[in-house]
Amino acid sequence: MAGFLIALVSGALMSIQGVFNTEVTKQSSVWVSASWVQFSALMACLLIWAVFDQSSLMAVFKVTPWYMLLGGVIGAFITYTVIQGMSALGPAKATMLIVLAQLTVSWGIELLGLFGAERAEFSLRRLAGLLIAAAGVIIFEWET
Repeated sequence: MAGFLIALVSGALMSIQGVFNTEVTKQSSVWVSASWVQFSALMACLLIWAVFDQSSLMAVFKVTPWYMLLGGVIGAFITYTVIQGMSALGPAKATMLIVLAQLTVSWGIELLGLFGAERAEFSLRRLAGLLIAAAGVIIFEWET
């Protein structure tokens, strides 16, 4: 149950953050906004780490495979694409497409067992769920 609630909070925060970042971009530039997001996230993480964790920061250099450390680089492009998507489409449409892409790629990662994820078997039920989600996006945006 906790995981379910945390995921809901995460989704809500991502939507709010996207709107905030888009507004900062309007008043500066996309890379200034993305840089501020990443910098302020770094500061928040360092503060929380210093107060609550105390484990060695050097442990990150022992992570294998090495490409797992590219999450921050990917995060910079996530910030950029969310800002651009919300600016072009508006928060609701952009968020629906982002979530649909996340669901599709995440399921693909599970199906193929990529990046150390536990491999999942193909399921018609899950495919139906994905198609229903896609239909939901179409219905939500359908203009009569």
